[in-house]
Amino acid sequence: MNTLKICALALLLAAGAAHAQQWPSQPIKLIVPFPAGGGTDLVGRAIAKGMAEGLGQPVVVDNRGGAGGTIGSEIVARATPDGYTLGIATSSTHPTSVVLMKSVPYDPVKSFAPVTMIGKTAYVLIASPTLPATSMSEFVAYARANPGKLNFASVGVSTLGYLITRQMLIDAGINMVHVPYKGSAEVYPALISGDVAIEFDNPSASAGMVKSGRLRVFGTTLKTSLMPTAPEFADIGYKNLDTTFWYGIVAPAGTPKAIVDRIQAAVAKYVASPEGRKVLDSAGIEPVGDTPEEFGAIIARDNARAQALADKLGIKPE
Repeated sequence: MNTLKICALALLLAAGAAHAQQWPSQPIKLIVPFPAGGGTDLVGRAIAKGMAEGLGQPVVVDNRGGAGGTIGSEIVARATPDGYTLGIATSSTHPTSVVLMKSVPYDPVKSFAPVTMIGKTAYVLIASPTLPATSMSEFVAYARANPGKLNFASVGVSTLGYLITRQMLIDAGINMVHVPYKGSAEVYPALISGDVAIEFDNPSASAGMVKSGRLRVFGTTLKTSLMPTAPEFADIGYKNLDTTFWYGIVAPAGTPKAIVDRIQAAVAKYVASPEGRKVLDSAGIEPVGDTPEEFGAIIARDNARAQALADKLGIKPE
């Protein structure tokens, strides 16, 4: 590398460092790619509060639901990489979306600067109280006796919840009709009324409704303190249903590393704090707060795993 290029690189790095030192000088927008009221929204609002305290600027939540979270994620991918637009990423919006949905307008790895994983949680199979079934075995027997007559919900064909449901239908030998929604907050009334029979959901938003009897739970991919009596699928004959769900923070690709590192530090500090751990624990989420490099590796790994599972199940992008 010649002297001119070295000087230009040094000036670029110096300018980036100076910008990072001045950042943030205005409110930060946090895109939540699902509607208000669901689990992702609850996590996003908690993290926004923690980031605001750590960074010294308001962090404003902007819900942009639709298309299984890909609409909001595209907004993040296309935003100016200056640290003022961030996004909540999930196991659905990033590693799974490009596997299950045609023409996703971003690359889950190349279009973003990974910041950190907030935490991870179980998937629970929640069910309508109108079903004549109170357990997984009773539900499977009823669904087998009524092929094609029951509906299952998801928040889009690009989501991990949809992929897990397809796995479950094959393993259980049942046939159901898919009904997509923009977010779980829209699914809950449909479950309560009986318009749909089941949904794979994270437990943060639905636990209260299960506890009150407005919804039922048939199983969980991992033990969760929010639904302690729910059996793990591995213990009732469904060992393939062992997937965890994670939430993270991403920025547009090209966001200066110094800014990414500051955001990561603020989030990691919050999720490790007594307040952050209390909030996440109340949502059944295990805090993580890993490095940008570690989080990026997880996104790439899970993308490969989702592709392998889709290929195994014969699922093509829709």
